[in-house]
Amino acid sequence: MRSFFKAGFIAAGLILSLACGKGDDVQAIRKLIDKGAALGEKHDIGGLMKLATEDFSALPGEVDRRTAKAILWRAFQYYGAFKVLYPLPKVAVESGGKKASASFPFLMVRENVSFPKLKDLAHDPKQWLQEVGENADLYALDMELVKEDGEWLVHGVVLKRFTGRSFEE
Repeated sequence: MRSFFKAGFIAAGLILSLACGKGDDVQAIRKLIDKGAALGEKHDIGGLMKLATEDFSALPGEVDRRTAKAILWRAFQYYGAFKVLYPLPKVAVESGGKKASASFPFLMVRENVSFPKLKDLAHDPKQWLQEVGENADLYALDMELVKEDGEWLVHGVVLKRFTGRSFEE
């Protein structure tokens, strides 16, 4: 059971991570995250991998592209239909416009679970976390992105689990 939890934990982060002017770059990165979440909900591993660099890596566990595919496949088999819920990601683009970071809390829930108030709290991550509260396992994702051939791709992620007091890797 612990291995399924760990696979789900890593898969949730991978799903979300594998989704112009500075303002345009922020919007493009947020769209990439939205796309990653949608592809994850569809169990589209190939689509998710297209959102990542060839040298993609994830922590914890020093996960590379090949391992990420295997983790995603196992998690999709285990969880079945699910939704990915998260508030508006915080995005910072470096001054050169070739690197960026994004961070946000999120949860992955089976498809039949509902949190009706979350949509109204998308721009308030603190209130969003409070609404989710004790009803779900929470995670946070820190992403490193790079711009290759005009497109943003996920280069690396650090996935953290909420322990009740803070997020831990």
